Amino acid sequence: MSGPHTSNGHRRVLYVIACGSPLARHVGRLVDLAQQEGWQVCVVTTPDGAKFVDRTALARQTGHPVRTHYKNPGDPDVLPPADAMLVCPATVNTVNKWAVGIADTLALGLLVEGQGLGVPIAAVPYTNVAMAAHPAFRASLARLREWGVRVVFGDHVVPLHPPGTGERHLDAFPWGAGLAALRGVPRPVAPVG
Repeated sequence: MSGPHTSNGHRRVLYVIACGSPLARHVGRLVDLAQQEGWQVCVVTTPDGAKFVDRTALARQTGHPVRTHYKNPGDPDVLPPADAMLVCPATVNTVNKWAVGIADTLALGLLVEGQGLGVPIAAVPYTNVAMAAHPAFRASLARLREWGVRVVFGDHVVPLHPPGTGERHLDAFPWGAGLAALRGVPRPVAPVG
């Protein structure tokens, strides 16, 4: 992927997928950064992510409705196809479900399908030290990396915090880290089998 423009000069489309975390309240910061880089941004939330975002403000900011649920059969797609996806903030729940191919929400369905199509995807988890210690989460991150997902996680990105203190660390979150992971990344090879 060479910058956020297609060969015919159109802006590339980035799906920002926001999960259920207090950090999602500030996802407009990520939208701003992506737009400054030339991306056309569409926001998709998990059902729990929808509880944190200002849908009206994000729709105004992006020019697209914020999607949370699958469309009804026969309804038109209201978002352009994604050229890349960025899951930020990614929760333990979403990471674990995604890694085993569960597509019970629009966000997960888009990720599973996008991965199968070879769409470049990055994920920036935000969680606490106890949740991050679960072996399934660590295995899920490793599996996603193995499949070509750019996972941006660790104390070098955002130091893990004790349970119940995540709100105190929101301002230190590096919103540009996921975008940086997508820069110059070739389309991953879809898993075979």
